Amino acid sequence: MNRRHFLNRMMAGAAAFGTSAAFHPVNAWAQAAPDAARPAANAAPRPLGVVSRTIEVNGKAARVFGLAQSDGTSGLTLDAGGSFDVALSNRIDEPTLIHWHGLTPPWAMDGVPDNPAALLGPSEARRYTFPVGAGGTHWMHAHTLQEQNLLAAPLIVRTAADRQRDEQEVVILLHDFSFTPAEELLAKLKGSPTAGAMPMDQGAMAQSDAMKGMAGMMDSGTTGQMQSMPGMVMDLNDIDYDAYLANDRTLGDPEVVAVDKGGRVRLRIINGATATAFTINIGSLDGELIAVDGQAVQPVAGRSFPISMGQRLDIRLALPKAGGSFPVLALREGGAERAGIILASAGATIAKIPILGQAKGPVLGLDLEQRLRAVEPLAQRAADRHFALTLTGNMADYSWGIGGGDALRIKRGERVEVALANMSMMAHPMHLHGHAFQVVGINGKTVGGALRDTILLPPMARVTVAFDADNPGRWPLHCHHLYHMATGMMSFVSYDA
Repeated sequence: MNRRHFLNRMMAGAAAFGTSAAFHPVNAWAQAAPDAARPAANAAPRPLGVVSRTIEVNGKAARVFGLAQSDGTSGLTLDAGGSFDVALSNRIDEPTLIHWHGLTPPWAMDGVPDNPAALLGPSEARRYTFPVGAGGTHWMHAHTLQEQNLLAAPLIVRTAADRQRDEQEVVILLHDFSFTPAEELLAKLKGSPTAGAMPMDQGAMAQSDAMKGMAGMMDSGTTGQMQSMPGMVMDLNDIDYDAYLANDRTLGDPEVVAVDKGGRVRLRIINGATATAFTINIGSLDGELIAVDGQAVQPVAGRSFPISMGQRLDIRLALPKAGGSFPVLALREGGAERAGIILASAGATIAKIPILGQAKGPVLGLDLEQRLRAVEPLAQRAADRHFALTLTGNMADYSWGIGGGDALRIKRGERVEVALANMSMMAHPMHLHGHAFQVVGINGKTVGGALRDTILLPPMARVTVAFDADNPGRWPLHCHHLYHMATGMMSFVSYDA
């Protein structure tokens, strides 16, 4: 399947909204099930429906999609080490398909249209059965333009330790929302060369051969250390959305989650936005980042954590014994808009939080990434195969690509290193299907970084990742900005059993 055919399939899969589903409305969010039931050995698959639903956004009704169990629960909570056994049924009136982002299924069940499975037609059902793997915060979403219409949901895999821990789990799924159909948004992008551009007076600029003249002004990827440079423009937020959502709600009517005074909370945060990066701000609370993309990291203390499209953060909080109300905010990158939820103990006063903050959200860089260390890194071994890819594109014609990405042919059992260099003026969160990779290089420096499945490359940054070829197939490697992927920033890593 070539890129043009892939785009055509995306457009076909987002032609119109569907009819009402034969499932209950999606209405269950925030707290993961405290003790997910384990299926019996010969149990029937768990039903999961692609549904159409109506939510309220800024006082207006919005018809969107969703993924719901038969009792109305949004998404899935499963047990680590068990089976992913799901009967996916299409309850809308157009074809669709779902990708299990963060899991490592057999290639045939990955959920990318025609790679290799066909789209799931209206009223059609398909069973997915494979080992669910280790625990982690994951999600599932359409691999078509339907993703813009909120066709996504949490996919939480909980370990035995998670179930035994005296800790409340709160799931937050972030979205960017537009009343304008995705096809129109894409058409506007292709016809609007200056959307989202801003002077580069902040950001994460890294040293590269093509930017030698700027070498003295760049460091190893930290933000906020470049002075404004004439003629240099980085592109942010190429779409100004109608709303930014946390669990389907704006800050005008946020979700309020009841918590215990002095309790412990684990936030499982998923950036399901199609084109918006955020910084998570936990205000007065002290937090520990304990996992990224469903993979444990050595704890990092802080109150502010970046999250790009497709990425996930697990943050552990200890609430004060006096209780109170505690906003958890997602600050739009380079914009004043915010989304979020509120944690509140009994009797706490809950103040209204403006949707617009007093300052713009930080521009994401690689500061945190350089500090992350995997709890269980890849085994030490030399790479058998190396690839160097260049991310290219511009806002002028809104065309994006991956130079060198047409020949990513490997062999099973190999350790593979992929060096990614972003030579465009827009950040790209790069996602590899079917594998977890380790970040082993940032801007020319060797690191023993986090295990991930989605890594952010700011403008002019270089990141090297390594993974083991242990899951044969033709696996997409693409930008998780939906409109970058749809206009060419997608390649494939291929190998046989």
